Amino acid sequence: MTIAAIIVAVVLGFLAFRFVTGMVKFAILALIAVVLVWFFANGVAH
Repeated sequence: MTIAAIIVAVVLGFLAFRFVTGMVKFAILALIAVVLVWFFANGVAH
């Protein structure tokens, strides 16, 4: 029973880690997109 609990904990930890890293990558891409849009809106338009 303990081994099964450890396996479940490891799997959940791995999924949480993948989820967090995915969210970080998404946040970085979103930030870059916002900066590019702001740059083009201010730089090219004026």
